[in-house]
Amino acid sequence: MNYIWDLLIKAERSGLTKREIYFAAAKVYSPYMELSHEAINTNVVEQNVEINPYYRFYDIFRDLFDINNHEDMDLKNALFDIVVHFLADIDRIQGMNKREYYIKFALRDIENGMFGSGVREKINVFDNEEKEVIASNVLRLYETGESVYLLKDTIRKIFKHSVIYANCEEKDELLIYIGQEANETAQAKLECIKEIFLPVRFHTEVYWKKHFGIIDVKETMRIDSIALY
Repeated sequence: MNYIWDLLIKAERSGLTKREIYFAAAKVYSPYMELSHEAINTNVVEQNVEINPYYRFYDIFRDLFDINNHEDMDLKNALFDIVVHFLADIDRIQGMNKREYYIKFALRDIENGMFGSGVREKINVFDNEEKEVIASNVLRLYETGESVYLLKDTIRKIFKHSVIYANCEEKDELLIYIGQEANETAQAKLECIKEIFLPVRFHTEVYWKKHFGIIDVKETMRIDSIALY
């Protein structure tokens, strides 16, 4: 983690917003690194971040922090923080391709209620990486229309131990084994995914911690651990 854009991405993934990060010009820094951490290999995201402004942005900051000029330091520090945030945003935009823009547009549509108020309320139970998974698959849904496949794919990526079975011989039914205990957050996540991707004609049966029994599959035929289908 050596660049301002890298730090902001890690901060967002850890639950911090850009406004909670404050950039300051480091008094002591390495000429070979942009971020000035006390521990050089740290992965911890701190809210007060010192940087070497001359590593990439010498032309911008060369006259701002003249060692002989101590006037209006509060104004300079505030201006420095604003400009570095602006530069970090430019960094991130330059590193995005067209598809990443589309994914962000899809997520914005979800958060603005384009998929209904229920989805808009539940989308915030997901972390940022999970939101990107959902928005990416929404984009794929626009492109392919493969809603059942994308429902399965999304559930598998959000719930790592899940297994989905399709029973389409007699009726359109999906049996969803989650592989963890049910709780309010997990239930909200599953309902949100179903609201976005599940076709109207499909019925679902959800199994949380206990798997339904399958003959000749020993892992599903454990005493006191079998759910009824």
